[in-house]
Amino acid sequence: MPVTDLPDGYLSIGTGAIAGIPVPIIVFALVVVLFWFVLRYTTYGRYVYAVGGNAKSAKTSGISTGKIIFSVYVIGGLLAGLAGIILAARTTSALPQAGMSYELDAIAAVVIGGTSLSGGTGSLGGTVVGALLIGVINNGLNLLGVSSYYQQVVKGVIIVGAVLLDASRKKQ
Repeated sequence: MPVTDLPDGYLSIGTGAIAGIPVPIIVFALVVVLFWFVLRYTTYGRYVYAVGGNAKSAKTSGISTGKIIFSVYVIGGLLAGLAGIILAARTTSALPQAGMSYELDAIAAVVIGGTSLSGGTGSLGGTVVGALLIGVINNGLNLLGVSSYYQQVVKGVIIVGAVLLDASRKKQ
């Protein structure tokens, strides 16, 4: 059952603005800057890249790979929860199925942004660019009146193309 009649203070998270900038964009920018700093300038960030690149080598070099993997999953869960809060505030109701198929958008954004699905390479900046491109593609397909089923097919083709491009780059 959908949850409606959410308080105005909560709804302002998704529909409000600070100095003319929508709150979701501010939250997005803060999260990007925070994790850019963490991944670029902290030991933890280097450990995350090391474990993503080659977990066996990272473990051999003394990194507690289990703790790093667990912490990355916890952070991913927290960020998914934050996204759910913002989505519920933007749509003015909480629906269990509201985020269906967003995982495909997330994978497509990351792959388009240049992150290798085999791990170890990629950047937060590339992922942001990939997310913006996926947003433009989604909006364009919606404006053209393309069915949501065909939109998923287009995203799937984009992911397959990006994976094939990544595989050909690794062979070279």
